[in-house]
Amino acid sequence: MNPLRRYEKIMEYLLTYKEVTVADLSRQLEVSGKTIREDLTKLEEQGLIVRVHGGAVLAQSDQFGILPSREPLAKHADEKSEIADKALAHIQGGDIIALDGGSTTLEIARKLGDTELTVVTNDVYIISELASKSSIRLVVPGGYRVRNMLAGPEGVAYVKQLNIQKAFISATGVHLDHGLSIYTGDLIAFKRALIDTSIEVYAVVDHHKFGQTALRTFSTLHELSGIITDKGLPGETYSRYTAAGIKLE
Repeated sequence: MNPLRRYEKIMEYLLTYKEVTVADLSRQLEVSGKTIREDLTKLEEQGLIVRVHGGAVLAQSDQFGILPSREPLAKHADEKSEIADKALAHIQGGDIIALDGGSTTLEIARKLGDTELTVVTNDVYIISELASKSSIRLVVPGGYRVRNMLAGPEGVAYVKQLNIQKAFISATGVHLDHGLSIYTGDLIAFKRALIDTSIEVYAVVDHHKFGQTALRTFSTLHELSGIITDKGLPGETYSRYTAAGIKLE
């Protein structure tokens, strides 16, 4: 297993269990404790984890990029609600939209009325939320489950055949140089399919994620139609991003 794949596995383990030990990782990844300690050092240098005695914890416990397996996150609920309201202004009856997996896109789903829409999603929480809305045509690409998400080549191939008008994308980090990034590579191909297929693409991210970088970049900011965020974004950050040609709402 190459180092990048080990980094992803370590982050996935942390997302599930919140804390890892060198011994557990060494056993699961079938490498030496020395290799694991070197991996943890690299991840700490990137600001993704904090080393503790015998292991590590997440450096930013609220910046998951994907939701935990048990229930959606409630952190920054006001900001997510505000972002969802702004996103709804872009959605019209009859639209074909895509909701990427995540807590903010889940909030968009919760606020969608039972109206004539086609919604493409790979998030099991969003699927559950929209299943009872009979006027919404729910499209679920295939794949294997990665916590609350469906991933895999089947879903990617299916999405590439669709005519999506507007996609709403989640991310762990938003950075001028590193673009949109997430912790795990399992979800990149699906996100790329949404971006490449959709006419309009909006990142929906709260202001806490600006300036952050996770392990894997999946999009530059210039590929987006815009970034929808909340009013907590500092004015200086807003000015830097708009000066670089990034459209912020």
